[in-house]
Amino acid sequence: MKTNKILLLLVLLILTGCVGASSTGVLGTGVSIATDPRTIGTQIDDSIMQKNLSAKLINMDANYILSVKTKVLDGRIFITGKVNTIEEKLKITKLGWEIKGARSVKNDLRIKEKFNFQQSAKDLLITSQLRAAMITSKKIKSANYNIDTHKKKIYVYGIAKDEEERAEVINEAKQILDVEDVIASILLIEDLRVIKN
Repeated sequence: MKTNKILLLLVLLILTGCVGASSTGVLGTGVSIATDPRTIGTQIDDSIMQKNLSAKLINMDANYILSVKTKVLDGRIFITGKVNTIEEKLKITKLGWEIKGARSVKNDLRIKEKFNFQQSAKDLLITSQLRAAMITSKKIKSANYNIDTHKKKIYVYGIAKDEEERAEVINEAKQILDVEDVIASILLIEDLRVIKN
């Protein structure tokens, strides 16, 4: 089993090339392999789960490729974005639980409303401000986080090295002008099933 994982990793690295693996991690997870606190095996498992979920979502409705975002961390599935009906939201939650290896599913999907350019621009600005604050902070490893903003609510997903880093991320988010709420799904390294040595 261990040799299969190593063989799979080597194949993935060859197929993705050096630049893809070093800048976006295995299969484009958004976190560099070297700096991610999860083991390589856990990273691969999470990437496979995320790709399986994305494929099932696209199979369900091709429009989900643009409107629904997913992130898998240590077997925990996080879902954000917008759908047309509550029934779609429930179907996607069920789909998340059907993914082999899912430990939990957090569904933060919102029901679509009429497009509001001003609101979308404001949400993009909030996301950019938080990303910039995290990059410039010496206390935060910004590559370990994904950010999504909807109607002045910031959703932050990621892995913090300790409680201090988690608190710093939340504090940075709350200090941004016009933010109404911060929904943080930040795991601590010690909460992971298997930790890299």
